[in-house]
Amino acid sequence: MDSHETTGMTGIAGFSGEIILPGSDEYDTARAVWNAMIDRRPGMIARCRNSEDVIAAVNHARAHDLPISIRGGGHNVAGHAVCDDGLMIDLSGMRAVTIDPDNRIASVEGGALWADVDSASQSHGLATPGGLISDTGVAGLTLSGGIGWLRAKHGLSIDNLVAAEVVTANGQMVRASDDENEDLLWALKGGGGNFGVVTRFEFALHPIGPEVMFVAPIYAVEDGPEPIRAWRDMMKEHGNLVGSLCEFSTAGGEDFAEKDQGKRVYTLACVYNGDAAEGEALLQPLRELGTMVADFSGRMKYCEVQQLFDTLMPAGDFRCYWKARYLTDLSDEMISLAMQNALSAPSDNSISSLWNFGGATAEVPAAATAFGDRSMGWMYSLDGVWTDPADDARNIAWSRDGWESSAPFGHHGRAYLNFPGHGEDGDALTRTSFGENFQRLVEIKTKYDPHNRFRFNQNIQPEV
Repeated sequence: MDSHETTGMTGIAGFSGEIILPGSDEYDTARAVWNAMIDRRPGMIARCRNSEDVIAAVNHARAHDLPISIRGGGHNVAGHAVCDDGLMIDLSGMRAVTIDPDNRIASVEGGALWADVDSASQSHGLATPGGLISDTGVAGLTLSGGIGWLRAKHGLSIDNLVAAEVVTANGQMVRASDDENEDLLWALKGGGGNFGVVTRFEFALHPIGPEVMFVAPIYAVEDGPEPIRAWRDMMKEHGNLVGSLCEFSTAGGEDFAEKDQGKRVYTLACVYNGDAAEGEALLQPLRELGTMVADFSGRMKYCEVQQLFDTLMPAGDFRCYWKARYLTDLSDEMISLAMQNALSAPSDNSISSLWNFGGATAEVPAAATAFGDRSMGWMYSLDGVWTDPADDARNIAWSRDGWESSAPFGHHGRAYLNFPGHGEDGDALTRTSFGENFQRLVEIKTKYDPHNRFRFNQNIQPEV
């Protein structure tokens, strides 16, 4: 859109927040998101102060037939927060978190980050499952599932979502809970941002910490797969107690000896979902599987664990392309493939990971949430991370090639939709990932957003 004088792009009736238009001093900063590859230009950015502003913005978009993108934390790798030409609803000013310690409920505004939730809840010795990077937005992570350290005992983020306040495409504020609009709550539990703007989440909280046991022995890829196999077998036995991943990366920085700089390594990262002393004893064998490159294990505050991975990918510093698929099992052959892919990564900033499932995550029936089937045992993710635009093609190819080569080990072709690449796999991947829940999601989408106003996501098309 060449000019903000285009119809519908000059102001919003009843809006108390900030309107940012192309050409303004703040525009480029406001449209930037965490992935430096994303370079889209909304026709208008509506930075909301409250739910009333969101309602006004949605009504404005409907009146002028504008598509809507929704920015929560701006962390989605596909950049769904930003649209070209349409209206970007920015919730970054809505980050309040209120804790009800007696009923163990967190009330979280739609623009909050997980760091906001962790800090507020831990002041009462409580937590709810979030992600692995604390500056991730609560909204985006939750609406497509939410896989974090506490999944063994408390499931995914969606399994703890008890209610939500949503501005739907008709500009109405509705409450979704087990008692009201229960179909919408079901759809929000994994169906992404397809159904409206969530202005408030309510999560169940659980006693956690303040100290937890974090185990992170690091071994060299060149020394072979035996520690990964031992880790796999332990996770199969204790998946109800430990949230874990085996993360492949490149050694660097002051935490590594000079002789190990640049080595391809893997970290057997685990958080014990219970008493720290019990976790330390249980997980000690993972630190005795051979010669370690380093060991970052120790008891630490839960909020510290939640922030450990933040420095790997500072917002706006890197170009990123991430893909992930669920695995039925973690065979020796899949482990070998993951090691080969790690060695071939063209960027030292890239990481790839094998994630365990089980425990509370696996106990939820497929039909209970939009997320669907929980029978996958593992997940494999490939996170291409680099800095030079000239390296885009080979880094994207590395992630995609690794993702495609792991297909024989996949779980019914399903993928984690928070790691969708840049969304180019579109409808086919979305249908496959939701499986038998897809048609119900289409029906709910048609009810709440019949004109597909909210289309910047892993989009579910309404029935025509």
